[in-house]
Amino acid sequence: MISKKIFTSLNHSSWIRNMFEEGERLRKLYGADNVYDFTLGNPDPEPPKEVKNSLRDIILSDQPGIHKYMNNAGFEDVREKIAQNISQNTNLSVKSSHIIMTCGAAGGLNVALKTILDEGDEVIVLAPYFSEYLFYIDNHGGVPVIASTNKDTFEPDLTALENCLNPKVKAIILNSPNNPTGVIYSDKILKAMAKLIEQKEMEYGHVIFVLSDEPYNKLVYDNIKIPSILNIFKHSMIINSFSKSLALPGERIGYIAVNPVLPQNDLIISGLTFANRTLGFVNAPALFQKVIASSLDAETDISQYKKKRDVLFDFLTGLGFDCIKPRGAFYLFPKSPIPDDIEFIKAAAKHNVLLVPGTGFGQPGYFRMSYCVSIDTIKNSLPAIEAIAREFF
Repeated sequence: MISKKIFTSLNHSSWIRNMFEEGERLRKLYGADNVYDFTLGNPDPEPPKEVKNSLRDIILSDQPGIHKYMNNAGFEDVREKIAQNISQNTNLSVKSSHIIMTCGAAGGLNVALKTILDEGDEVIVLAPYFSEYLFYIDNHGGVPVIASTNKDTFEPDLTALENCLNPKVKAIILNSPNNPTGVIYSDKILKAMAKLIEQKEMEYGHVIFVLSDEPYNKLVYDNIKIPSILNIFKHSMIINSFSKSLALPGERIGYIAVNPVLPQNDLIISGLTFANRTLGFVNAPALFQKVIASSLDAETDISQYKKKRDVLFDFLTGLGFDCIKPRGAFYLFPKSPIPDDIEFIKAAAKHNVLLVPGTGFGQPGYFRMSYCVSIDTIKNSLPAIEAIAREFF
């Protein structure tokens, strides 16, 4: 009834969704207040008031053409505002022509991969990684190649990366702040990566694209500054969304920003625009393009996320869990107290604590906790988490 490929993919679908569905079952049995669901990266706060005000004003205005088709790359004025914003942050000459509005970062990644990949091209993904990357790559005939990261920091391991770089590699996907670890890749390691990639490009005689997936780039703590991918990697694109930064995951609004120094810029942008249309997106949602254009300076209150991080991190490490303190995003990625992370999350579920195994992110032996939940959920979960710890420590 369905294709063999989709049938096979269903059997390897996201652990995140699987555990979220388990949460639905438990909530029906025990009530929502008695289930502590840390599975889904679904922002808890409402969008900032600037976003709501902009949405209201646009809907109530008499401005014509808001809901009509536009260039497949998006409204010119919206792209211009995003380009100006990026230019200010990078000192690069980013123009509206370098911006493609997309249906979120997921849509943007699929558009980028569709544009650059030929059948059999390889794409390097750094573990742990967002599991959907593998499906996105496969969607467009690519082959994912997994490179391990430094186990002490979860930053890229240059030796592992070099071992993966071969003439078939067409792109590398970066994700910093990272899902699931919350780690921010340092300027030093990224510049070392850039040097390595440039060496391999010269050796192989072709471009290796760096696709930077940045939906968490505004969720950063402890005064950490995120290095600019466009300033470090010549052959790069930023794929961003406002799902996390403005708490708009359901609105599916994002963009691709092409590095203005990337060779054959016009051809690449034409390819991205074509792929945006022919993949069936046609264009990013018109209404929320306009909302975003007037809300670029809006911010989510990250102090609430930081408070949640600190409460949960301090409690877990105090119980004996080994965990790198995240500097961005809204996830913790502790080491499982037993080697079998799947068995551990099953044990946690018996206490109505829902987690995602590291196996689902290509990193067995760990588990992910999403702390974009209410502070009450976190505080109410602590006795259950303590009971889980007593079983394993």
